[in-house]
Amino acid sequence: MSKISIFVGSVYGNSQHVAEDVSSMLDTKGITSEIFTDPSVEDFKQASKVLIISSSTGQGDIPPNLEFFIQDLAEARPSMAQKPFAVAALGDSSYGESFCGAGVQIFDLLNELEGKPLAELLEVDACETLEPEVEVVAWVETLLPEF
Repeated sequence: MSKISIFVGSVYGNSQHVAEDVSSMLDTKGITSEIFTDPSVEDFKQASKVLIISSSTGQGDIPPNLEFFIQDLAEARPSMAQKPFAVAALGDSSYGESFCGAGVQIFDLLNELEGKPLAELLEVDACETLEPEVEVVAWVETLLPEF
């Protein structure tokens, strides 16, 4: 199994913590992973398997550390050629229609780039889940046969 590249969008560090827990779980399974918090389009192109874990900020916006990367990706439009991907979105449902907005935008973009979604977008609601890392780690674990 080749490396899983984990791209993280985080404002206050929660998504980063979740990504680190996912990476630790992958290590226990003998799967190599690399976490990117300030990625480039080249990092994305070189990834053979993509996992994105992102919170939303403002009104469903992409966190500042991923904002320019996602813009560059949308402009460069590199074909993913059925590269496997999954997206976990952390949000707060009290924000209404903008709930998990960053994750929705990213998931839609990766589909447009012809990636192969391994699952529907995972939306983790801070109003219901105090430990998002538990939910995301368990979800990623179910996707391992596909990765």
